[in-house]
Amino acid sequence: QVQLVESGGGLVQAGGSLTLSCVASGSIFSNNAMGWYRQAPGEQRELVAGITSGGTTTYAGSAKGRFTISRDNAKNAVYLQMNSLKPEDTGVYYCNRDHRYTNYRVWNANWGQGTQVTVSS
Repeated sequence: QVQLVESGGGLVQAGGSLTLSCVASGSIFSNNAMGWYRQAPGEQRELVAGITSGGTTTYAGSAKGRFTISRDNAKNAVYLQMNSLKPEDTGVYYCNRDHRYTNYRVWNANWGQGTQVTVSS
């Protein structure tokens, strides 16, 4: 069964930190670049951070210097350490394949429930 399970979100004050976790089924995770996406209210999902199977990372401009993505291949897990959080980081966070390394149909085939991050000012 294909699964993506995100956790670790919550309510935090500006300047605070959160660590998000995602466990993916092997069919999604294995040898694939993975990413964390954020969807703010009324907005489309946007890639916040990506990591290749070899560990190369990329970040959206808004996340650089504050967020760190990592993966544990033995656990089929991806993490997002978020520091110095800002109100504009608020949204539902999802993990999935990094869309830049696959086609839209495959990328959009499966999504987890996401985890809500709310940053208060």
